[in-house]
Amino acid sequence: MTATHRAASAVPALTHFAGRAGDHNDRAMTGSQVVAAGLAARFGAEPAVIGEPRPALSVGWAEELAAALPEMQAMSRRYEQLLADGGVPVTALSRCSVALATLPRIAAHRPDAVVVWFDAHADLNTPQTSPSGYLGGLALSGPLGLWDSGLGSGLRPENAVLVGARDIDPPEQRLLDRGEIGLVRVGDGLPAELRRAIAGRPVYVHLDCDVLEPGIVPTDYLVPGGLSLAELHRAAEVLAESEVVGVEIGEFESDSEASPATPIIDALEPILRAVQRL
Repeated sequence: MTATHRAASAVPALTHFAGRAGDHNDRAMTGSQVVAAGLAARFGAEPAVIGEPRPALSVGWAEELAAALPEMQAMSRRYEQLLADGGVPVTALSRCSVALATLPRIAAHRPDAVVVWFDAHADLNTPQTSPSGYLGGLALSGPLGLWDSGLGSGLRPENAVLVGARDIDPPEQRLLDRGEIGLVRVGDGLPAELRRAIAGRPVYVHLDCDVLEPGIVPTDYLVPGGLSLAELHRAAEVLAESEVVGVEIGEFESDSEASPATPIIDALEPILRAVQRL
């Protein structure tokens, strides 16, 4: 299905995952409120809220997942219902690990779609390979079926494209070297490479704000060599050439709800316009 053949019944469906999900600190829970408010203003609608903020645990992946699981399951049910109803998710996340709940539902309802994963990290570790035990580092590998999160899988490797990943652990690199998962690196050729990787297929967009050059917006990780806002906007223009089946934004940190997420939302404007045209 191309951008000119979208389902007429599809509508944007705003969601805010407000809870903790493997947090080192509380700032992404506040940040998700900021992003949700920006999306609400952009679309003129209030999001459905899943979960509630709680103090960060900053412990290993298993304990973090157990603590987050009820709200993650609620997020999975939210996606299942809105996708079954023909909705297009537009979502503010706290941490990337919430993708453990969202991506299996996308894979189930839109097996034709490519998950475009903007992130400084590959997030392809498993509990057996992770050097840190950080739940967020397992966020993409779970939906790919590389380990069992209890939230499902079903995403095929050929339907995953990493964009901007540059802090990659050796086990993740070995997986990428197999060539099944696409990797588009930061550089002047990014728009053309991204267009080739997508190959006209529908897209679901995941944005971890640390894909950007450090200092542009507040994030937990600071990895040099990231995208500028202009480069993110150009990438969004490429993605908007395809059918956009949803977008999720995570890892925006803030100490105050007054800190705007406007730069991120403006950079993603081509994608948001594409969603609104459905």
